[in-house]
Formats: sequence, C-alpha cells, structure tokens
Amino acid sequence: MKLGVVGLPNVGKSTLFNALTDAGAECANYPFCTIEPNVGVVAVPDERLQVLGKMYNTKKITPAVLEFVDIAGLVKGASAGEGLGNKFLSHIREVDAIVHVVRCFVNPDIIHVEGSIDPIRDIETINLELVLADMETVKKRLDKAEKYVKTGEKAYIDEAQLLKKLYDHLEKGQCVRTLPLSDDEKKMTEGFFLLTSKAGIYCCNISEDMIGRQNEMTEKVKRFAASEGAEAIEICAKVEAEIAQLPPEERPMFLEDMGLKESGLDRIIKAGYKLLGLISYLTAGEKEVRAWTIEKGTKAPQAAGKIHSDFEKGFIRAEIVSYDDLVSLGSMTAAKEKGKVRSEGKDYVITVSYTHLTLPTIRLV
Repeated sequence: MKLGVVGLPNVGKSTLFNALTDAGAECANYPFCTIEPNVGVVAVPDERLQVLGKMYNTKKITPAVLEFVDIAGLVKGASAGEGLGNKFLSHIREVDAIVHVVRCFVNPDIIHVEGSIDPIRDIETINLELVLADMETVKKRLDKAEKYVKTGEKAYIDEAQLLKKLYDHLEKGQCVRTLPLSDDEKKMTEGFFLLTSKAGIYCCNISEDMIGRQNEMTEKVKRFAASEGAEAIEICAKVEAEIAQLPPEERPMFLEDMGLKESGLDRIIKAGYKLLGLISYLTAGEKEVRAWTIEKGTKAPQAAGKIHSDFEKGFIRAEIVSYDDLVSLGSMTAAKEKGKVRSEGKDYVITVSYTHLTLPTIRLV
C-alpha cells in the first residue's frame, strides 16, 4: 500500500521524502522541481525486532515496510490542468492515503507560491483542487446513473442517490472523507476512486529554531486536522534530513541533544501504517525475526498465509504468546511452563494495533 506525499510547491515535500527514503529526489527552490513521482520503500520502526533478535541470536531481522510516493506540488487551478495539474492529480489517485506537508515557518529566502505563509489557506488550496476534481468525476457518474434510472434500470437508484449526496457535499467545498456514510455507502464510494475520500495525515514542517516551542501556525493545523478526525505531526524536514544522514548508532544522541524522544520520520511512518489500517505480527527464531504486515481484522489463517500459502490451506491452530510475556520470561519454553502460551483456532482475529506493545508472536502448528 502507498502513501502519497503532497502539498504546495516548496513546502519541504521532497526534503521530507528524501529523509524518509534516502531516495535522492531533486530538491530546489522553485515550483515543479518534482515532475514524475519518486517512490521509496521505508522500514516501519519497531524496537521489538532488535530485542527478539538478541533473545534468539538470530541471523536476520526483517521489518515491515511501507511505500511512500513524492508527488509534485499542486497549485491553484490544478483541477483545470494548471501546473501539469491533471498529471499530478492522477498520481494522487493511485495512492491509498495522503501525507499533506504544510509549511509552518517564515523564511524570505525560500519562495512561497502565494507570497506569504498561511498553512490553513494552503491546506484549503489543495483540498479545493481535489474537491473540484471529484465534483467532475461524480457529476459524470451521476448523469450516467440518472439516465439509467429514467430508462427503468432500478439497479442504479441507490448509486444515483449516493452520488447526489456526494455531489451536494462536495459543492459546499467539503471533502468526501468528512461526510458521514453508512457501511454500504462507504463500500460503494470506494469504487468511485475519489481523491477527497482518501484518509490523510497533516505534516507541519517547522524551522529548526521552532523545535520544542509553541507555534501558533502548527496549533491551527492541529485544530483543522482534529475537525476532520485526522492527525497532525510536527516535524522539521531539514533536521530530519540531517538525522537520516547520520550512522544509526549516533542518531539517539543527536535526538537527545535536540530534546526529541523520537524522530519525526518514525512518527510519520508509524502514523501512516496505522492510517492504512495495517498492523504487524511477529515470528521469531534463530534464522529470522520478522514483522509481517496484515490488515486490521485479519484472522489467524490469513495471517499465516502471509508467511506461505500452504500455512493458510493447512491451518489447524496457532500457538500465541504476547511479546511482553515472551521477553520477560526469556523463551517460548518458559512461557509455556508459566501458562502464557495459548492455542487459537481459525476464527481468532489478530486484534492488536501497531502502537500496542503486546503484539502476538505466532507459532503455527
């Protein structure tokens, strides 16, 4: 699954993307520096893998991964083709969720396409272009559905009613993701591939001297995000790029000197993983410790199928122990002796979230 990094030109998208992926996307102080999207695969941070690796003296550690796409900056009129807008909008359509980078610092040496810094205006500029593009998509489908309804095709009645509901909401300048829908309506809407139905994270790009300080601009973005039920994360793309260039063993000390507990990149990756409805379960042994990516709500047989299709076909039961119990007791054998290992059948749902540290380690039998 893919996360698209979007925003106006010169807000720090490519700097952030390069820090995330070390992919070397071109960064420059002018619009449309990025034309074709850059794609990078990023490891999902998970400190438990290293702990289990030491416990099992494993030969290989394999983290879960997430794909990021750096999409060129949008401008006003993108929905009408301005600034290669149609091409950029098609790139957004291909991702599963959005990381919306917003500039929250003033620097006269870095050009802003609007000539001033106003993060809420910038968010609304992007959202409006996505809304206008969706209105065109919905209108075409609505006209077609209503035509079929008039000819007596009853199968199109529900679709026409939903499309009218979506169009009315978009016409008010509102994103589809903010419209309350029933489960059936959500499922039908997924088939329309609307830009504003995609979930997102707002990434507030601040300057180095603003780290750890109250910032009115980022507070405005956080309030705006909360109104959508979204998350806003504060980062300094410039500092994150510097951290990404350091050897891994030096990064904790650098973060401590900056007064940070965790890098902004790690927070974005974890938030993106959660946003996509993904969770990890772990397998551990001498050969490999690995995080396996599954969608939230996946049952044990399908989770086993991520390892090998034969495991799903021949699944009978799974032995499961919580990460905390396994680590505190030191081995699977000790966990069994203490009664911490349980056996689950085909209906067991992997219900943990990424942020919860008691993820199960599954051993198939």
